[in-house]
Amino acid sequence: MESTEQPRSVSGSMQSPRSPPSQPYLSVSVTDPVKLGNGVQSYISYRVVTKTNFPEYQGPEKIVIRRYSDFVWLRDRLSEKFKGIFIPPLPEKSAVEKFRFSAEFIEMRRAALDIFVNRIALHPELQQSEDLRTFLQADEETMERFRFQETGIFMKKPADLMQMFRDVQSKVSDAVLGKEKPVEETTPEYEKLKHYIFELENHLAEAQKHAYRLVKRHRELGQSLLDFGKAVKLLGACEGEPTGKAFSDLGTKSELLSIKLQKEAQQVLMNFEEPLKDYVRYVQSIKATIAERGTAFRQHCELAETTKLKEINLDKLMLTRSDKVGEAEIEYRETKAESEEATRRFEMIVRRMNEEIVRFQEEKTEEMGVAFHQFAKGQARLANGIADAWRALLPKLESASSV
Repeated sequence: MESTEQPRSVSGSMQSPRSPPSQPYLSVSVTDPVKLGNGVQSYISYRVVTKTNFPEYQGPEKIVIRRYSDFVWLRDRLSEKFKGIFIPPLPEKSAVEKFRFSAEFIEMRRAALDIFVNRIALHPELQQSEDLRTFLQADEETMERFRFQETGIFMKKPADLMQMFRDVQSKVSDAVLGKEKPVEETTPEYEKLKHYIFELENHLAEAQKHAYRLVKRHRELGQSLLDFGKAVKLLGACEGEPTGKAFSDLGTKSELLSIKLQKEAQQVLMNFEEPLKDYVRYVQSIKATIAERGTAFRQHCELAETTKLKEINLDKLMLTRSDKVGEAEIEYRETKAESEEATRRFEMIVRRMNEEIVRFQEEKTEEMGVAFHQFAKGQARLANGIADAWRALLPKLESASSV
């Protein structure tokens, strides 16, 4: 089905029909999930529709077919290239076969993938990514080739793997021998950021847990009303008039209210529980960025210390006029260049994170505000509907009971 959504501007707001045509926008819709393949080879494909006036894109509209692993490829590429930016999270990949292709799971994943790619498209830095353009425009054959090229641990070079294993061994040895822990960044601003993120994760997870229980309660109450309605109808069939008719009306009303509860349960799931779950995943992405910042800080400190040691060694060799001065000078320059690069990388991550946390808090306030408003409105609508339904039934039941 063709998307009728208005293009979103790069600031995230909907573009008015009266907006000047020069206003830049990049809007993406993930639609029409279709199951392909059989057995363990089966998967869901999605129709990804891009509308934009960015000059670097192929045209005002492009439609491609993507699968979940293509979205994973895009996130992996962005995570590698944009250190310090909070890369939006992806929905989990269900490992339970009977849920993978249920209509509810497919719709929840489609909605989550739509949010994921639009967060990237609306981000001032990520939207400039060449990998995003590839994802949104490349044909399926090209996308498959990119997807299998260079991502994942098993695609790394043997030397890279050996270094990974040496790093792990070193960390294990340090832990066993009780060596001093590596230096950690401890500025008040950074500590405040970490405290905020870890506290937010706990509160979001707790809210999401209770939202799940609320959905479950609505569904269970809906099922109970459905079963009650059927039982009361059967009971009414054994009674004469007007009691039988009153019981039948009570059963019918119970069944109708059951449908209301099931619909509201679905609304709470999609408009309240899922946004909360999405933000739990988002916070986990931020924690991964915090871990990257910690690694960058340690590299910055270690290389700065190594540079000082090599400079001292070079000075000593120059004083003694050693024949190793030339070699030591080369090592010092190389280490100094690495140290300066590590410092630039760390400072870039800090700068980006300072900008990202402000953007994240603004988005969270707006989106959580919408989610809670939708939840409260839905609960009010449900409560009023239930009250009105029972109230309309009371005269019939009173009339039957007075006979």
